[in-house]
Amino acid sequence: MIEEQYLLRELKQGNKEAFSMLFRKYYLDMVLFGGNYLRDKDRCEDIVQNVLFKLWSEREELEINTSLKSFLLKSVKNGCLDELRHQQVIRIHESYSGVFGDMDDSQTENYILYTDLHDHLDIALKKLPEVCRVAFELNRFEGLKYKEIAQQLEVSERTVEVRIGKAIGLLRKYLKDFFILVFILLKC
Repeated sequence: MIEEQYLLRELKQGNKEAFSMLFRKYYLDMVLFGGNYLRDKDRCEDIVQNVLFKLWSEREELEINTSLKSFLLKSVKNGCLDELRHQQVIRIHESYSGVFGDMDDSQTENYILYTDLHDHLDIALKKLPEVCRVAFELNRFEGLKYKEIAQQLEVSERTVEVRIGKAIGLLRKYLKDFFILVFILLKC
């Protein structure tokens, strides 16, 4: 802990050697931790490098209330979850593009509705309790089974089932007005 405090203090003062020490000490752990979420080592390394770049860029305003390692791992986790959401958007877009190809006016309206739905879904996901959101995203976006999620999160399968069920219920609640609007527009 004392070493972390020293590194943070030196980092805030722009000490490049302290940053190099921090890099050597935590880089591999951060990449391996990212591998729990993403199966792509290169992508994990990109995320870790982005976290470290942001740490250096914002070093003067840095306020860390946990251990430095916890802060870094949490940042990597958030980066990985952002990447999973981004990959899901790409997959959905590719499948949508494959189905609709070149768009006429009605297809353009459908695409606008689709992207609007995606925006609403993204907002709704951010409203979910984190434990529910993480379990839901690992299941729906990453395609993991309940058992795999339970192992990764170190909880029981029943806990995963409850969290995903709660997430689905809350998403239905958050998105109900949007679906009514879509239904009305599609009937016209």
